[in-house]
This record gives sequence, structure tokens and C-alpha cells, in this order.
Amino acid sequence: MHKSPRNASARIRMVAIDLDGTLLTSSKKISGQTADTLTTAAAAGTRIVIASARPPRSVRAFYMQLGLDTLAINYNGALIWDEQNRRPHAHIPMAPGLVRRIILFAREMFPEVLASCEVLDRWYTDRHDPAYTTETGRIFKPDLVAPMDDFLNEPVTKLMLLGDTEMITLLHGFVQTFFDQHCTAIRADPELIQIMNPRASKATAMKTVADHYGIALDEVMAIGDAAN
Repeated sequence: MHKSPRNASARIRMVAIDLDGTLLTSSKKISGQTADTLTTAAAAGTRIVIASARPPRSVRAFYMQLGLDTLAINYNGALIWDEQNRRPHAHIPMAPGLVRRIILFAREMFPEVLASCEVLDRWYTDRHDPAYTTETGRIFKPDLVAPMDDFLNEPVTKLMLLGDTEMITLLHGFVQTFFDQHCTAIRADPELIQIMNPRASKATAMKTVADHYGIALDEVMAIGDAAN
């Protein structure tokens, strides 16, 4: 089926851009040139929207550096965050019972696997090991380290399973096979599986944000790497 080319005359009114591997340098910073370019675009009326797997607290410094006032896409689209008011704009979490089943399933095969739950902008875990962590985990500490029963009583924005590469490789396949109808399991890092509600995605969140600002999708530029 023939598809019409994108309207070449359409103006880009919104840019949704990933952080790690895209906006950030290898030293996890925004270069001066890139910051100046985005700031100039924002001043001209283009909405600059950060779209990241990170939680709000881990995006905040970059958001402030660029002087943004837009909604942000977090957790690969499971959360759209209103940073100006520090509250969720849209949230697509997983039921705590499902998260518990996934963790118990993983630990039945690999008792040593680490499990971390992100609930909006808070990090809960029952076992913390800095040897296996995320970019956010290198900056922030867990809000709570306690038994699962103490925090698996509310919807979970994102579940992370962490451990050595061989274990995570095997576990990723098992989770995809046994829970494919109930969650999306992304493995963008060798030692990490990110698990979200299957209805959550950066693409869906980007459309929600564009609709919020009254911007058509052919006026949106999305920039990312890997599975993005």
C-alpha cells in the first residue's frame, strides 16, 4: 500500500527526545552546544519534551538546565509527569499483585535476583546491592528498603529486575514467555530488565503530550536510540 510522504511544509512544533544515548554525552551531560540549540528552539515556540526510562527525580537536573516548562515522559511512557507542579499528568501502572507474581516467579528460578519498584517518583526495594544498579541508582538511594509486604500495596509504575548478565538474559526470556499478555519487558542494559504495563509506551505518551498541547503528530519530531 502506498503511503503519502510526510508533509514537508509542516512545522516542527514539538521535539520529544530521549536522554541516555541521545541527549546526554558519554559523561552523562548535555553539551553546551546542544543546550543552546534546544533553548533557542524553545524560545521560538517549539515544545521540548524529555522522554526517558528514568524517573522524574533523575530527569530534574536536565529539565532545569534547559529551562523547560513542558510535561515530561518517564518510565518509557508509564508516567507523564507535570514537573512544574510535581504531580502526575497521566499514569499507567501495574497491579501490585501482578508485580508480586513476577518477582516470586523470578526468584523461584534465581533467588539472588534484585527487584526494585518505582511508584511515581519513589523507589522501593527489599534488597539493595549497589553492584547492580541503574543510572538513577548511582545518584539516588532507595526511599525504602523493606519486605515486599511493606510496599507492594499500591499500583507500581515500573518493576526492575537486576543481576548478572547471564541470569538476566535467561530471565528476560522467561518473563516474556510467561507474562507476555500482562506486561512489557524491556532489556536495554545487560544487567537490567524494565517491566511496565503493556499499554505504556513512549509513542503512546508522546501522542498524549502532543494532544495536550494541540499539536498534530506530523508536527512532532522524536529522537531516540536503541528500541526507542
